[in-house]
Amino acid sequence: MEYVKLGNTGLDVSRVCIGCMSFGVAERWHHPWVLDEDRSRPIIKKALEFGINFFDTANVYADGTSEEIVGRALKDYANRDEIVLATKVHGLMHQGPNGAGLSRKAIMSEIDKSLTRLGTDYVDLYQIHRWDYQTPIEETMEALHDVVKAGKARYIGASAMYAWQFLKALHVADKNGWTRFVSMQNHLNLMYREEEREMLPLCKEEKIGVIPYSPLAKGRLTRDWEETTHRSETDQVQKTQYDPTANADRLVVERVAAIAEKRGVPRAQIAFAWVLQKEPVTAPIIGATKISHLEDAVAALSIKLTPEEIAFLEESYVPHPIIGFK
Repeated sequence: MEYVKLGNTGLDVSRVCIGCMSFGVAERWHHPWVLDEDRSRPIIKKALEFGINFFDTANVYADGTSEEIVGRALKDYANRDEIVLATKVHGLMHQGPNGAGLSRKAIMSEIDKSLTRLGTDYVDLYQIHRWDYQTPIEETMEALHDVVKAGKARYIGASAMYAWQFLKALHVADKNGWTRFVSMQNHLNLMYREEEREMLPLCKEEKIGVIPYSPLAKGRLTRDWEETTHRSETDQVQKTQYDPTANADRLVVERVAAIAEKRGVPRAQIAFAWVLQKEPVTAPIIGATKISHLEDAVAALSIKLTPEEIAFLEESYVPHPIIGFK
């Protein structure tokens, strides 16, 4: 396993991050394909055996049951001091006027609930899951700063927003001497490259770690276009994200297949290798539901795509509507 610093910090993270949205109690989530605890634990254990130390979850995943499953598994299988544990806050956790968002009240309440579910005194990375248009960013950044100063989080990060919003948050933190975001968790893969326009250059300039989600476009880059899975048939979010651009995306998928066939490796390794080589990506987040998913991600670390291969993979791309945030 390779390890790198997360942005402009001294924190060492594996170049592969495990996305834990795949783990949880399906009955408490709108994704019926998630793995229950018995099926999740072998994947978490195998990830640790591969040397992966970076795990990302969120309070909203499967109504908190993802955090519970991950917390118990890591307690049983890992040394907490070597694990980089990340979670997120923003989504609806209970009905009522203060059940979601990034107010001071919500953040202070949800960090404690996440720590209880995870079975730990602190998280290494506490991230805002989305931008809260109803709460001043000053309130959010001060509350996050206080979470860090209270020892409940080591670093803070952000996810899925416009570049101007992220820059505003960084400015507010700098202006007031508050803790700064060190990472951006955004949507990036060969089928969705809109983050290359503004967010990635901003992160490079500000020395922000980039930990993109959906590096394989929820599996669409790994199989024939007509082939489906239980997830692709039931994941309504996936349908919303990728179906409108299907005609153009099909060409990208075919080019991934061509490079994979030429190299004699699975398509997942080519698609993952492309994200790994995109600057300034730190650690793509893989939502593994099979041991083979982990094996492909780790194997991709050894694949160095040539400039000609990268150009071949990228040239069929067409601009896409912004997805993943509002």
